[in-house]
Amino acid sequence: MRTWALILTGLFVHIVFFYSIFDIYFTSPLVHGMTPVVSNESPPAKRLVLFVADGLRADKFFEIDGDGKSRAPYLRTVIEETGAWGVSHTRVPTESRPGHVALIAGFYEDVSAVAKGWKENPVEFDSVFNESRYTWSWGSPDILPMFAKGASGDHVLTDQYPSELEDFADSDSSKLDTWVFDRVKALFERGRRDNKLAEQLNQDKIVFFFHLLGIDTNGHSHKPQSKEYLENIGLVDSGIKKMTELIEQYYGNDGKTSYLMTADHGMTNWGSHGAGHPHETLTPLVAWGAGVRQPVTRQHTSDPDSYSEDWNLKTLMRSDVQQADIAPLMAYLIGVPYPVNSVGVLPIDYLDCDDRQKSQSLYANARQILSQYQIKMEKKKQTTLSMTFRPYSELTPAIQAEMIRTINKLIQAGDYSTAIKESQELMRLTLQGLNYYQTYDRFFLGVSITSGFIGWTLYILVLVVKEHTDVVRVRVKLVTLQQPVLLRREMIVGGYSSLGALIFILLAVQSLPWTYYLYCLLPVALWTVVTLNWYVLQDCSQRLKASPTGVCSSLCLTVLMCILGLEILVAGFFYRELLSVGLVCMGVLPLLSSSQSSDRVIRFGWAVSSLTLAIFPLMPVVGRETNYLLVGGAGMLAICTGVLAIHRLQHSSSPSQHIFSINWIQIALTAMSVYIVMSTSSSIQRKQGLPVINQVFSWLILGVSLVIPMLSGTGVLHRVLTITLAYLPLYLLLSISHEGLFVITLCYLLYFWLQLEEDTSSQMTGHMKQVGSIDFVSPLMSEIKLQQRYLQLEDVRRAFYFVFLMLTGFFGTGNIASINSFEPASVYCFLTVFSPFTMGTLMMLKNVIPLVLVTCTFRAIHITTNVPIRALFLLVLAMSDLMALNFFFLVRDYGSWLEIGTSISHYVIVMCMIIFLMLLFGLSHGLTTFSMIPRKSLKTGAGSPHSQ
Repeated sequence: MRTWALILTGLFVHIVFFYSIFDIYFTSPLVHGMTPVVSNESPPAKRLVLFVADGLRADKFFEIDGDGKSRAPYLRTVIEETGAWGVSHTRVPTESRPGHVALIAGFYEDVSAVAKGWKENPVEFDSVFNESRYTWSWGSPDILPMFAKGASGDHVLTDQYPSELEDFADSDSSKLDTWVFDRVKALFERGRRDNKLAEQLNQDKIVFFFHLLGIDTNGHSHKPQSKEYLENIGLVDSGIKKMTELIEQYYGNDGKTSYLMTADHGMTNWGSHGAGHPHETLTPLVAWGAGVRQPVTRQHTSDPDSYSEDWNLKTLMRSDVQQADIAPLMAYLIGVPYPVNSVGVLPIDYLDCDDRQKSQSLYANARQILSQYQIKMEKKKQTTLSMTFRPYSELTPAIQAEMIRTINKLIQAGDYSTAIKESQELMRLTLQGLNYYQTYDRFFLGVSITSGFIGWTLYILVLVVKEHTDVVRVRVKLVTLQQPVLLRREMIVGGYSSLGALIFILLAVQSLPWTYYLYCLLPVALWTVVTLNWYVLQDCSQRLKASPTGVCSSLCLTVLMCILGLEILVAGFFYRELLSVGLVCMGVLPLLSSSQSSDRVIRFGWAVSSLTLAIFPLMPVVGRETNYLLVGGAGMLAICTGVLAIHRLQHSSSPSQHIFSINWIQIALTAMSVYIVMSTSSSIQRKQGLPVINQVFSWLILGVSLVIPMLSGTGVLHRVLTITLAYLPLYLLLSISHEGLFVITLCYLLYFWLQLEEDTSSQMTGHMKQVGSIDFVSPLMSEIKLQQRYLQLEDVRRAFYFVFLMLTGFFGTGNIASINSFEPASVYCFLTVFSPFTMGTLMMLKNVIPLVLVTCTFRAIHITTNVPIRALFLLVLAMSDLMALNFFFLVRDYGSWLEIGTSISHYVIVMCMIIFLMLLFGLSHGLTTFSMIPRKSLKTGAGSPHSQ
């Protein structure tokens, strides 16, 4: 198979494997066709007011400050005198959109929304707003439109500020909340003059939604311990007090208004969110007004967690809820139907009503969730062969009917407490049943993908042995005719074709999605190809038997060390410290194994740079604290190193002056980047925002960095230096701490790796050559020589080093498998106004830069050691697939939400890395070989093999 065809095939296979995770774990939980169930025939409230303080942590809200006072005195008074309180437990991902969907629609976000940035509805869903008569909402343009867009009709009204106000560098982000309070005040003032608006405001079943983003923005910008964050809590509290008084005054204190205050998610100490730390998942919930119970004194003063020790609320009853439970609570208070997609359970501890009312409302809640279960079961039954369908045994139709009948009898008999327990049990079984049918096909799909992984990896190894070793002997037609009948080509193809046809028929009969055909038939195709090459395994076995014991031992040891190294890398996803262990071993190995003739300076440089790089995985994750002095220090080190490297290259060859002028421009850009970073951080610290001139030059440096490598010669050392100096300024602009020092240390290691591999290759071949005399654009005869070279055991080690350094570049300064590793400060030189796609792209570019540097160095090693790049690519692919298979088995859907989210993100990262590797190999080829300078000008260029 040609290289381009192999890359396209590999891309297709891995895209299928990658996409499978969405069908296995990320399928939409929503079903349609349910009949709405009214929550409460006689609701206690005509209107509901919902305050969502975006990014508000439970501990920062409830705890007493250093002066013994509450940061939210009004709501503290509500908790102690007139309302109910508790902690709302959110789920991963702790982001704004999923949190609001759980609060208002009652279900946990369909993860396919990730592809749309959580701004649109990938699947239409019902919500409390949709069921209301009117909803007025104020706040962020990132949140409000999704509920208005998903509503039936035009009764969900939005008033949102422009996105430009969401500026992380703004001197006062609390103005976002002040804007909301001012607009609400203006609405009620208009309601006194506008008869039509007044009529709408006096309807029942209406909702007022306040989305308050100031706390979240201040948390990102200044961290949750900052004065800005804590003072914003007080501003929100006083604003809620004023809004409550305004609404009560407008409605004449009619006692028909219910109030809820909560948050969509919390925030880590370093100002981020997205993962499952308690600081992110524990949010406050305060309810008061119509239909909400008064405070209840409790006898037991122990709480379910240790986070409430400093809250001084031990004597008051605490009622914790799951975040999705708030939606049915809101529906009950104003008497609208429960959202049909809700999986929330009505928290009756918050209600001010008798047991009869509680039992009836909870029974309606149970029927609403049960209707989803019945639809889901019926749909799964329709897409499964009747003889193979396995219903959920604990909630069969007969059991459902019996439990419904029992609950009705209990309510009619007045045994309300038992009816409540039975309704809660029915909901527990129903939620388990929904999860059962949600994961119904998981085992079958998992087996298909696993067999595909194994088949693809074996195919890659077969290609390596066939094309890049001398193990497989030429098979003449006579030998082929002597093969066993079952192993002949026509029998193998016929057998697998029959199996594929049978699978196709079974899938078609069940009307399963088209992606299932890919997951099931792709392994059949892969195993067909592997089985057709069965003789490769036979030849390998014969060759090993005929080889000396030492050769077999070396091969087994190399394979064993690679597998052990790959398992260390897998564990390194969970424990970054293991990357340090691997780097130490890599640094020491050449000192122990190299011959006396090898260059001691190179070995010493490799060891020192490896041991220095090993320090970084032991350091705190980048993003928790900013330290721009370290960024400035990294910039100075980069400038000194660049000047020294240019000076050495200039004196080691006879370059044309215009080529090295490019490198001096790069040094100037690096110095400019350091200045921009330092001045921008100083300006933002003084609350003067991002200087426009800094922003313009930052984007200019980004554009120049992507083009400037094409303006240099194609000598190996010179082109690698130019690529490095091109991306260092950009990386420094995106740095906030010690990651700049990490990348520079990585560059040192890559330089010594290139020199070490060239030295090792020279010893093995006996041909001494200098890296500085080698060109990326090789003459034709060198290309022919490259194609004739067979793989050696040293090449396996080189491929492993590449995989290890790629992951070290990825995880060396942080665990980006966690969503909460995102730090907006990293992009402040480019923009400060919230823009998730632009910010995300810049963050990904920052993560990709070390990978590009490693890949370009790897290509240089391929040139200097004459190892076939196709063979190296196949080895790297096989190693990466073995790691991906590990993570596929480690994906879990039980345990804490942090463990579930982390296991899935690890698999996604490895699969993206494999797909990106294929693109990186192509990118590195272009970066190292393409030049805008005419070839004639390069004949006297740096590192040219024609230089005199």
